[in-house]
Amino acid sequence: MSGIVFFGCEDYESTAAFYVEEVGAEVWLEQSACTILRYDNLLFGFCASDETETDGVLTFVTEDRAGVDEFYERFADRARGEPEVNEAFDIYQFFATDPDGRKMEFQTFLHETDPI
Repeated sequence: MSGIVFFGCEDYESTAAFYVEEVGAEVWLEQSACTILRYDNLLFGFCASDETETDGVLTFVTEDRAGVDEFYERFADRARGEPEVNEAFDIYQFFATDPDGRKMEFQTFLHETDPI
């Protein structure tokens, strides 16, 4: 069994739609006041709330640098900077902001990792 990270949203349906239409996530499960999305092995959900939660970072991992660069082309207007190597973690990454103000990270590991 895997886990799910949830965020409360004032307009969870449009937030979920952004991640489906712009990021490429899939709807995994619709509930009465929540939408749970899947991006590869990441499950995350948005639920109706009086307040929008923006704490935390949603990190999307790509196979290689080209994948990060493709996301950058798509989200350059939302990016907090161009993709760069983060030597401390041996990754290639950039950060962007979703429509709610939540931080998104797009990265690839520059070293071998165990399969998930």
